[in-house]
Amino acid sequence: MTLFDTHAHYYDEKFGSDSERREVIGKIRQAGVKYVINAGTNPDSSRLSLALADEYDGFYAAVGLHPEDIFDISDPEAAFSEIRELAASEKAVAVGEIGLDYHWHGEPSEREFQKYWFSRQLELACELGYPVVVHDRDAHGDCLETVMKFPEARGVFHSFSGSPETARELIKLGWHISFSGVITFENARRTAQIVTEIPEDRLLIETDCPYLTPHPYRGRRNDSSYMLLTAEKAAELRGISVERLCSVTLENAARLFPRTGILPPSINEVTAS
Repeated sequence: MTLFDTHAHYYDEKFGSDSERREVIGKIRQAGVKYVINAGTNPDSSRLSLALADEYDGFYAAVGLHPEDIFDISDPEAAFSEIRELAASEKAVAVGEIGLDYHWHGEPSEREFQKYWFSRQLELACELGYPVVVHDRDAHGDCLETVMKFPEARGVFHSFSGSPETARELIKLGWHISFSGVITFENARRTAQIVTEIPEDRLLIETDCPYLTPHPYRGRRNDSSYMLLTAEKAAELRGISVERLCSVTLENAARLFPRTGILPPSINEVTAS
């Protein structure tokens, strides 16, 4: 089985030194994880994501301004210009991680500030023809409303935490839905149930490492070697084999992120069980 971790942050300081990070990445290869997209959250982490993509085969980068990070940037316009430049890099495959986060910044003025920069980056993605990686925390209605203003935009809502109704609307608009280790948590049964409702061709899986480690390892530093636990849970919920689940999500990711150049075998070669 080949796994594609569509959302990670291997540049995070939780992975320690370069040698420690190298050891972790060696471990994930042994676990069948061949492809990884590291999602930037500001110009610095976007550059680090690109550097990792240059260093490791099968690594790619999304570049963007995260809705939390934007509040720590002294000159957002200059940062946006940097993101535009970084997006031209060969290993940049998406604009992200962008979106809305009302958990930490939920005042009316903060919401408008976030929506402005979310829209600016959606415009950039449409201009470049790139998919988008969306962060949506406690902002489901406004996230949906914002992407609806950009009918040509496509991408993925990562580590989905919205309602079944929101998921259905996003599917109608042509978006993908990605699930992380959260679906293995006892207190996330509603999110786990949504896994069963996503059309096969719109389903993705991820780690969001070093965060959201699947049960029974919740609380540890996450990495892509734990991803099979999420795949197994998603397969169980959907009533299919884990082999088919991995093949389906690999093909979906390759199709959504064409700049990776990945050409996986057809999912029809894998028999559902």
